[in-house]
Amino acid sequence: MKILTLCLGLYVLAGITNVRSNKEHIQTISNIKESQDTILPIPCDTSQIPHYTAIYTKDKIVLDGHLNEPIWQKVDQSPAFRDLIYGNATRYDTRAAVVWDADYLYVAYWVEEPNLQASLTQRDAPIYQDNDVELFIAGRDAYYEFEINTYGTIYEVFFIWEEAFKKSGYAALPEFDRNKELVRPFHGVGYKPHPRGPRIGYWNWDFPGLKSAVQFQGTLNDSSDIDQGWTVELALPWSGMAELARPDQRKLPPVDGDAWRMDFSRFNQQKSPPPAQDSGGWAWSPHGVWDSHVPECFTYVHFKR
Repeated sequence: MKILTLCLGLYVLAGITNVRSNKEHIQTISNIKESQDTILPIPCDTSQIPHYTAIYTKDKIVLDGHLNEPIWQKVDQSPAFRDLIYGNATRYDTRAAVVWDADYLYVAYWVEEPNLQASLTQRDAPIYQDNDVELFIAGRDAYYEFEINTYGTIYEVFFIWEEAFKKSGYAALPEFDRNKELVRPFHGVGYKPHPRGPRIGYWNWDFPGLKSAVQFQGTLNDSSDIDQGWTVELALPWSGMAELARPDQRKLPPVDGDAWRMDFSRFNQQKSPPPAQDSGGWAWSPHGVWDSHVPECFTYVHFKR
């Protein structure tokens, strides 16, 4: 009888222990889920996001990367890019400018670089592994990423927010069939989870009619001398932005006073040594985090005719 009582006691004690263990396990899962569901604050100071006025031009722009047309000489350039994370001044000067006409959005970059380097020559190779400049253009429910290195090799991706994929009409378009090759989920880089959730990335998408050109002032891949840098010139047809403009039916080309969100950045394989705060990424509008994929931190580009 004593043995039976002892066994029953041990059984009950084990049951209590298991219940507590199960509760702790459930609580742990709950804590993990709560942590995963936590909405992160926007990482940049939204009151400090730059505003830029892009002027309309009637001048003919020859897209060759030289940036020697009169419009590029008189246009307001951006301030010098700052560190993407820390927001401090950077080692070398980088600036951008935007103009437009009835057919194209034009973007220019002036990049100081004393040691010009590039290695990737295949289109859509991971250009961010070279020194590059980048442009992001955001619509309401999708955004476009462009990268280019000193060789002029480009990389493009189109991203759609998962939560908007059906309601904004993208799911009905064969162009955005998510079962195609080079289409996959994307959750961000250093800022995740984003408050809007995951994105669908289309690494098979090319901007229709895009033109790009690069010129460099120095010798490429020769560390024995000191180079001046390189310039980049882009022309993006307004007609190619139809899918960015789709959700809110934005005017293309824009009308006087319209604003788009765009991000302008530069990434470097060589960083300034400590104690300098050099993340290797520099931008017109710092993000406060190692991630360019945060449209809430993009520069406001206002269009003036």
